[in-house]
Amino acid sequence: MPAYTTSQIRNIAVVGAGATGKTTLVEALLVAGGAIPKAGRVEDGTTQAGSDAMSKHFGTTIDSTIVHLDYAGARVNLIDTPGSLDFIGAAISVFPAVETIMLVIDATAGIHTATRRLMAVAKERNLPTMIVVNKVDEAEDEELLLAAIQEEFGEICKPIDLPTEHGKGVVDCFANESGKSDLGDVKSFHDGVVDQVVEMDESLMEQFLGGEGVSAERMHAPFEKALRERHLIPICFVSARTGAGVGELLKDIISLCPSPGEGNPRPFEHQESGQTKVFAATMKDSDPLVAHVFKMTTDPFAGRLAFFKVHQGSVGHGDNVKLGTNAKAVRVAHVYSVMANHHKETDRVIAGDIGAVSKIEEIHAGTVVHADGVPADLALRPLPQPRPMFGLALEAANRAAETKLGEALHKLTAEDATLAIEHVTATKELVFRGLGELHLRVKLHMLKERFGVEVTTHPPKVAYREAITAKAEGHYRHKKQSGGAGQFGEVFLRVEPMEGARDGTAAADMDFVDDTFGGSVPKQYLPAIEKGIRQVLGEGAIAGYPLGGVRVMVYDGKYHPVDSKEVAFTIAGRNAFIEAIKKARPVLLEPFVNLEITAPAANIGTIVADLSGRRSRVQGTDTISGGLAIIRAIAPMSELTTYAGTLKSITGGVGTYSMEFAHSEPAPAAIQAERVAAYKPQMQEA
Repeated sequence: MPAYTTSQIRNIAVVGAGATGKTTLVEALLVAGGAIPKAGRVEDGTTQAGSDAMSKHFGTTIDSTIVHLDYAGARVNLIDTPGSLDFIGAAISVFPAVETIMLVIDATAGIHTATRRLMAVAKERNLPTMIVVNKVDEAEDEELLLAAIQEEFGEICKPIDLPTEHGKGVVDCFANESGKSDLGDVKSFHDGVVDQVVEMDESLMEQFLGGEGVSAERMHAPFEKALRERHLIPICFVSARTGAGVGELLKDIISLCPSPGEGNPRPFEHQESGQTKVFAATMKDSDPLVAHVFKMTTDPFAGRLAFFKVHQGSVGHGDNVKLGTNAKAVRVAHVYSVMANHHKETDRVIAGDIGAVSKIEEIHAGTVVHADGVPADLALRPLPQPRPMFGLALEAANRAAETKLGEALHKLTAEDATLAIEHVTATKELVFRGLGELHLRVKLHMLKERFGVEVTTHPPKVAYREAITAKAEGHYRHKKQSGGAGQFGEVFLRVEPMEGARDGTAAADMDFVDDTFGGSVPKQYLPAIEKGIRQVLGEGAIAGYPLGGVRVMVYDGKYHPVDSKEVAFTIAGRNAFIEAIKKARPVLLEPFVNLEITAPAANIGTIVADLSGRRSRVQGTDTISGGLAIIRAIAPMSELTTYAGTLKSITGGVGTYSMEFAHSEPAPAAIQAERVAAYKPQMQEA
């Protein structure tokens, strides 16, 4: 067993926008904790985190990296995460593995889009969060930045230390109430954070309001409670480059951040008697194993690696464990303690700790690894990942690539929840979707380097969807006689749009309802009718694009005791559905995205004019620090296929943008008419 216990573990995800200095901060913490003798440099590719070949090749952190240090009797696991919005999925995926989110903000650049999104996910997952303001030695106006943080995230954000001597050091304002800082007298900040903490303990509040001092020891429990309930988001100031505040931050992590047993349990769920039940992991070594795989990768030496967090029990070499609902147990051959790219084999990983296993082919990201004694269908509540919208149409470059392409894409999407593969029937294209141009460029590089698959790409045709806007009825009789037993099935059905059908936000593609009575259609044929309808959902009814948001009610039909077969009702259901859709005032929807652009303020006018020419609606602009501005707009996805190059040209390569699905809107009438005229609908007869 390890030399430390669950109560001595601290699991921290280091997150934030790109270029905030996260990797440099992790390196500085490793030095402060004695894990490495000297800090490497990001520019040289010599840091523990972010030094993998892929990150070096593209010049930015691509995936999360796990490191650890042992200091003052504690084991601190730090997970460095990507800052680019193209790889925000990799950052979000580590949230279930930690008890604390450390959100890093660049003192010279302020709050970015990624900062807001990561904070929103931390709030949604009820994770204690601390803000670390980095590069404080370069800051021009810390007071303005602090005001911006509190305006954006609330007055619950309180400094627990303050910069001094123009960022050369920091002074504690939580346990200490005297002295001066770059932001003014320490006393007022001390009173602010203590007032926030003592609200969690009535007796302490009375003591504090009565003018009595409150010791740091007495405040530990209410501080921890305030973190867990997100009543307090502490702010620390550091300079990862010079080391100012780094040692103090490490001590705060150990003394103030929750251990796995003190943090908020992760939201595991399972089904019981048709209802979703919450499962609370205990973080006890003595209980049956529950571990969650949050990351997959391929190591050149260890092979396929699965990184996991143990939520209860322990796992070690030689253990037999189960993977999700698979009834067959698998044997764990190798267990590793994780340190960047240098993994060390260990005998056992205890409750609350992070480790890795290798050479288990059946395992994938999201798998719950468990022992007998816990629900087999245990799963983590799905993470709020952004929807992949940026797409490229793929074609295998040669016959050899064609045979391997499908399996390679499947492995990539299994590792990254923000990737998707879409076979578009109408355009006959295989579309690879991700969060941005860089995201897909990296994954295509992986296709070639890891799997030996070369592809050619081009912008995909627009991913339209079909929808209906009115109620209608459809009927079809399928009768076929060709000697011997024939085929017979007759279906009457109604269709109506579900809520959200017109803007593409319906909860499901279809709601299938059995409204038959008196045995007009035997129950055994209803699945066949639904099968025929679902064929149309994938292929479309008016223009060959996927159809969604439809409620279908089968209310009557006829059958023959000899000639009726499932295939007859599949055909009848399909064709009755097509007929009903054509009567239900169908429309062709095109996807619109929320577009957020960060660019020099001097370029706002040109950017807004360009957006107007792309049928976009500007929602607002905000000026931020560094002479930059944020422009928010709603734009049709079809107009953004070449936007990366346009923005680069307008801003001299400085501008960046992100997008996420907003809703769908009916395509312009001319486009709808063109697509419908070009499509050759089919009524299936056999």
